[in-house]
Amino acid sequence: MKYLSTRGLAPTKTFTEILLGGLALDGGLYLPEEYPQVTREELDAWRNLSYADLAFAVMSKFAPDIPAADLKAITDKTYTQAVYSNARADSDTRQIAPLRTLEPGLHILELSNGPTLAFKDMAMQLLGNLFEYALERQHGELNILGATSGDTGSAAEYAMRGKHGIRVFMLSPHGKMSAFQTAQMYSLQDPNIFNIAVRGVFDDAQDLVKAVSNDHVFKAEYHIGTVNSINWGRISAQVVYYFKGYFAATASNEEQVAFSVPSGNFGNICAGHIARQMGLPIAQLILATNENDVLDEFFKTGIYRPRGTAQTFHTSSPSMDISKASNFERFVFDLVGRDAAKLREFWSQVDTGGAFNIKDTPYWDELPSFGFVSGKSTHQDRLETIRATWENYGVMIDTHTADGLKVGIEQCRADLPLICLETALPAKFEATIIEALGREPERPAGMEGIENLPQRCEVMDAEVEALKAFIAGNVPG
Repeated sequence: MKYLSTRGLAPTKTFTEILLGGLALDGGLYLPEEYPQVTREELDAWRNLSYADLAFAVMSKFAPDIPAADLKAITDKTYTQAVYSNARADSDTRQIAPLRTLEPGLHILELSNGPTLAFKDMAMQLLGNLFEYALERQHGELNILGATSGDTGSAAEYAMRGKHGIRVFMLSPHGKMSAFQTAQMYSLQDPNIFNIAVRGVFDDAQDLVKAVSNDHVFKAEYHIGTVNSINWGRISAQVVYYFKGYFAATASNEEQVAFSVPSGNFGNICAGHIARQMGLPIAQLILATNENDVLDEFFKTGIYRPRGTAQTFHTSSPSMDISKASNFERFVFDLVGRDAAKLREFWSQVDTGGAFNIKDTPYWDELPSFGFVSGKSTHQDRLETIRATWENYGVMIDTHTADGLKVGIEQCRADLPLICLETALPAKFEATIIEALGREPERPAGMEGIENLPQRCEVMDAEVEALKAFIAGNVPG
């Protein structure tokens, strides 16, 4: 299998060749030349697999250049009860990602049982082990540069801490994460972890990562790689839990389902789009935004209009406070029939601060065939959904999952089971849980008082040269 760039001006590569990188040389994102197809026989064979075995089966489709025995060892090492042990008290940790049924036809797929209590752990733990595997064979080093709006950063740092030959430089918006999220990242004292708080919003931090990634000389000299969802390895690993959720919510492979996905950077729901393209029977992909509703605007109007720092709201679901969705480029590439020239035309407008509109093009007519519907959730919606879910089902959910549940219930077809993807455990957003329920969320053992631990980070302006100087100054010559 070969991977091509959405911009169409970079050479094709294998999975292991793109694993340690991020953007292609032409600034695009990698996708398979063709999505691997899953047959009905394979779906039947996969239905009762353990999560580790299912991950091996799915990842084998995307990474045929990794010897099967090696890939199997990596998935077995990653997806264990020991790694995913931060589950709710009544969760089945043997499932790794258990399905919780609120009522018949309404489910939450629990994805937040990993070390950092967020769904990002599902892919990041695998990515850390894949990185270490690849670097050991290349006798190389990797300096990971990433940006986070809250959960990617801690998931990456916990996956990479102590890994041989790896350093992490993680950017986050200064003062914009929850106290728990901030403490998870900034309290790590591992010498290979560097936290950088950028004055601005997530999009400013993400733009810095892209700017450094597009400086090919600097990127090569300092062995820069990424763990943001622009990294294909992460997206492919997220595809796995769509299969897991589907099998858990259905009795046969004849059934169709809807997935509701809280979305900011479009990575999580992009994995659902890919699972659907592979043949998983997904009838609806329900995209939920918060007040930063750029993606909802696109699916309702055909206009993709990223917003600047001043127009990006700081909300109680902060991991979705994003107005420029990196992974959206992957979907639009498929929407335009993989016409790289058309994709470049659209993104030339986006990259210069503009917008594009597909309403009066054939692409608008094609859009419904991809199964997407969308909706928006506000702070008041989050409070009401958290309260109703607690009162009706005795289940406490976080703010982002509340966005997904609210929009999912509104948008789901009546004839479909609805699977809402859990984003994080409520402990990460304590202030809003207290506002909604008048009580503190439970915390997993060992995470009490995490906000009181010593913290370290570098605060800087959103300046590319300052970031490069910081990286250069912390990489041994």
